[in-house]
Amino acid sequence: MYAIIDIETTGGHPSANAITEISVYISDGKNVINQFETLVNPEISIPPYIQAFTGISNEMVQDAPTFGDIAPKLKDILDGNIFVAHNVNFDYSFVKHQFELVGISYQSKKLCTVRLSRKIVPGYRSYSLGNICASLNIPLSNRHRAGGDAIATLQLFHYLLNNDKENVIEESLKKGSKEQMLPPNLPREDFEKLPKTSGVYYFIDSKGLALYVGKAKNIKSRISSHFSGSLKGSQKQNMFREVHGLSYVSTGNELMAMLLESHEIRRLWPDENRAQKRVQAVYGLFDYLDQNGKIRFGIDKVRREQKPLVTFGSRHAAFAYMQSLIDEFSLCPKLCNHQTNPGECISVKNDICDGLCMAKENIVEYNKKAQLFFDQLTAEKKAFYIVGKGRNHKEQNVIIYEPGVYIGYAYVNIKVQLDFDILKEESTPLKINSVMESILAPIVNGEKSKGYKVYAQMKMAIN
Repeated sequence: MYAIIDIETTGGHPSANAITEISVYISDGKNVINQFETLVNPEISIPPYIQAFTGISNEMVQDAPTFGDIAPKLKDILDGNIFVAHNVNFDYSFVKHQFELVGISYQSKKLCTVRLSRKIVPGYRSYSLGNICASLNIPLSNRHRAGGDAIATLQLFHYLLNNDKENVIEESLKKGSKEQMLPPNLPREDFEKLPKTSGVYYFIDSKGLALYVGKAKNIKSRISSHFSGSLKGSQKQNMFREVHGLSYVSTGNELMAMLLESHEIRRLWPDENRAQKRVQAVYGLFDYLDQNGKIRFGIDKVRREQKPLVTFGSRHAAFAYMQSLIDEFSLCPKLCNHQTNPGECISVKNDICDGLCMAKENIVEYNKKAQLFFDQLTAEKKAFYIVGKGRNHKEQNVIIYEPGVYIGYAYVNIKVQLDFDILKEESTPLKINSVMESILAPIVNGEKSKGYKVYAQMKMAIN
């Protein structure tokens, strides 16, 4: 038995919206056994553009039952029947979520008439409900109302049942089938060919543009997780509706995938990548001369076009480095913005600071100590080579990192001895950004280098 369903809603995702109308036809595959249809008071205002699209106004639903009022009856009607809809995961996610809000658990097998149509009657330009019904001469009236769309979906489903020569519907319902989990416009073949390796993956829209870029330890598993479980959020619903294809790049290890993901997001600027479009905090060590001619240091977020002396992946790592700088060169914590209390700094009492914060030390002598740090830092300017797993057992991945200057990568035969003098020339450059710096800084500083070998070379040796 099948429950063919259509709903109208206040918006595109369940977590912030509600159902305004629902229509259900219970069918044995040939005949309609039962029917249920009603407007639903969503208990929130219907946006004007939704009112214009569906024709359902706030006035029409103000005296209608709430979902809580109809939930027991609707649950009885749906129980034991396969949930069928055009773009089923949209309707199913709303119905399931609304049941949850009133304390009712609901779970059902699903069938999507978009995906079924693509397999059973292939070759049409569009599989939207209006277009596929027109192509198959199925009448569709009262468009964008639950009753009109539900009866059209019912007739489309009966047509598919009668023309299913290769048992597509039966195969789709088998346990373990991913068919109804996938977005309606995504060919299953695209999903099945995905590897289980580390890399970067791309969701492609109907125009062939990148809709979303992600990274994964296991590409196939990660993509599967996008389309399983709850689809309550707007991003999941948008991707589910818009994705038409997949592509991927294997990287061999997760670190390389993280860097390439960041590069690709900035290159392609996909609509659904939001987190990395925001400015990411990377911390740096800066120097400056104050009005008295004292060399001072400070930790701050790195902003565009700034060139810090050293970068760090976290504020904690930056301040730990500053403390080591103070200890090693007997610098004043107050002149390093490491201590803000009034009066002399704590280090004076411990004979670490010589008292410049209390005007007890000669400025020239103090600046000489600061200069020692600059000299050491200049001498220690390095390019880092981070070696990790390659894309197969015959190769290794090498990431070249010059802090604040350059990030690139190469894949090298595992049997070939690494030649750092020519690696940079053969590497593929990535456009360096703050996210990459925050990823790499903890690794070259030895905080998170597990699974990777880090080699340091003087920059002058590779320039």
